[in-house]
Amino acid sequence: MPVVRFQFTIIRSQNPLFNGVHMSVSTRSITLGLLALGLCATLTAADHTKDSLTTVQENLKAQKAVLIDVRELDEWKEGHLSQAALLPLSKIEAGMTAEELEKLAPKDKIVYLHCAAGGRCVQAAELLQKFGRELRPLSPGYEDLVEAGFPKAKK
Repeated sequence: MPVVRFQFTIIRSQNPLFNGVHMSVSTRSITLGLLALGLCATLTAADHTKDSLTTVQENLKAQKAVLIDVRELDEWKEGHLSQAALLPLSKIEAGMTAEELEKLAPKDKIVYLHCAAGGRCVQAAELLQKFGRELRPLSPGYEDLVEAGFPKAKK
């Protein structure tokens, strides 16, 4: 389980209790009570799915899931999985709507995310969490998935 590290430094504050406060926190899920603002936020980190690649393939075949490739267009053009739809991380970072995601991945489907090496799909999942979807980033990258028998699209 990855550890998410947050560091807060408050140099000057309207509230004298917080002047010069320095706090470092390590945890998977942090609930921050921002009392001065009357806000509360929960921050969580996405993690790679525990689903086996066999389970992923079965869910895709049974149409219980969709596969989204979050690599960039130039990488996609070099080769991609036939079952995958392209949604570059840069597009997700730039902002997208729930309707745009719905076109690629209906709400009733599991959303598997993959990239070249497993890192960007976790970033994508963290950004897409706001849409309340069942997101499952894959640890194996594109080449690993091809080697595992996922069909490669014909050029």
